[in-house]
Amino acid sequence: MAEFIAWNSQPLDEWAKKYAQGKFIDLNGYSTHYIEKGEGDPVILIHGFFYDSYMWNKNIDALAKKFKVYALDLFGFGYSTREPMDYGYPLYADQLLKFMDAINIQRASLVGQSMGGGTSILFCVQHRERVNKLILVDAAGLPNPIPLLGKIANLPKVGGFAYGLNTNFVRKTTLKTTFIDKHFITDDYFENATRFHKIKGTTEVLLKILRKQFFNTLPSETHRLGEMDVPILIVWGRQDKAIPVARGQQMHEILKTSRLEFFDRAGHCPHDEQSEKFNQIAVDFLSQTEGAK
Repeated sequence: MAEFIAWNSQPLDEWAKKYAQGKFIDLNGYSTHYIEKGEGDPVILIHGFFYDSYMWNKNIDALAKKFKVYALDLFGFGYSTREPMDYGYPLYADQLLKFMDAINIQRASLVGQSMGGGTSILFCVQHRERVNKLILVDAAGLPNPIPLLGKIANLPKVGGFAYGLNTNFVRKTTLKTTFIDKHFITDDYFENATRFHKIKGTTEVLLKILRKQFFNTLPSETHRLGEMDVPILIVWGRQDKAIPVARGQQMHEILKTSRLEFFDRAGHCPHDEQSEKFNQIAVDFLSQTEGAK
């Protein structure tokens, strides 16, 4: 059996040299890791909390057959910088803007899951002229109760203790609440999805974000987006326990230009659990010309 490597223990630079599969770009002194594939109109994938760009492992190649696809690691996640920051939607929307400016992307379609969906909503409200279309996957933003595991992590000292244990139990339990089919979390999937958690500073970022409780702070921005003429596809797992399906319906009602697709037998990551279905729907939506139904 391979030796267990402690969570939150590995230097970022050394771990990135071993495992980072993409490119790095400096954004005002802060490093951003990203994966780039394909040719065509730009599509930027923005991961949710707990994950990095590996979240889109089953989607990138399908999208890259028709589009130029970029999958970012947000600050504090993946192989991007772990510098102390004011983590939240404003930071991530600014990171996205700086990234687009740095590689000269004038307009792009955004695909965001959960926290990445909230980032996409704020970015579009702030920079409508830079966005072609939005795909929101079980997006955060609207008021929603904190899930049980989030409440536990927010307890003084408990979160740090739990995430610091030399065991996979806590992180596997977290992932298993995300999916309907528990067998989806294979050893290989778990290793790839959580590898960046081994990097020093990651646990502190996770707990800081959980305790800041900003995920559901975008009701006014969501209503502002609803007043804009933006093509929007909302995808929601019907069995999502983190952000229930009622939030998806509510978001659809607010976003007047949106189309809503529920995925049966899917949880918080329908793009992953039912990747073939998601990829087809996403490519069709992103390929449509303006005015097409």
